[in-house]
Amino acid sequence: MIKTTDICDHFSEQIQIADPLFGDFGGQSAFHGPISTVKLFEDNVLLRQALEEQGEGRVLVVDGGGSLRHALMGDMLAAMGEKNGWAGVLINGCIRDSAEIAHIDIGVKALGTMPLKSLKQGLGERDIAVRFAGLNIKPGDYLYADEDGIVISHSPLHEKLPA
Repeated sequence: MIKTTDICDHFSEQIQIADPLFGDFGGQSAFHGPISTVKLFEDNVLLRQALEEQGEGRVLVVDGGGSLRHALMGDMLAAMGEKNGWAGVLINGCIRDSAEIAHIDIGVKALGTMPLKSLKQGLGERDIAVRFAGLNIKPGDYLYADEDGIVISHSPLHEKLPA
């Protein structure tokens, strides 16, 4: 397992560390991978479209504007992400179906839970730079997440960790 504490100990000058805002909800509490982004607000159509693609070990970073009024992902989308090979999803917003998501083999971090489903208008943007939780995130950056937090780097640092 790659620990965020080890990444911080060895590469503190090369990383960004997320503000401690996110809870663990997925079956995997530790995950990492290259980033793909979605920016939307209370509307999860683009999030669904992203998770329908082959994830190839990527992490989907969702800037949901920090909204706590609608859930952006539930158990069906989490299962789709697992099936399609996504390593994890970081949501600046809420999820629902948290008890079920806890048993799905994908990393999920979000601000909290909300039972109300999202809107379905298809508004938003894909694979653009986003900013939240003290992070500036670009597609292709690398995300490391575990129980201790979330760090972002411009390149995969785990390959450079001492054995």
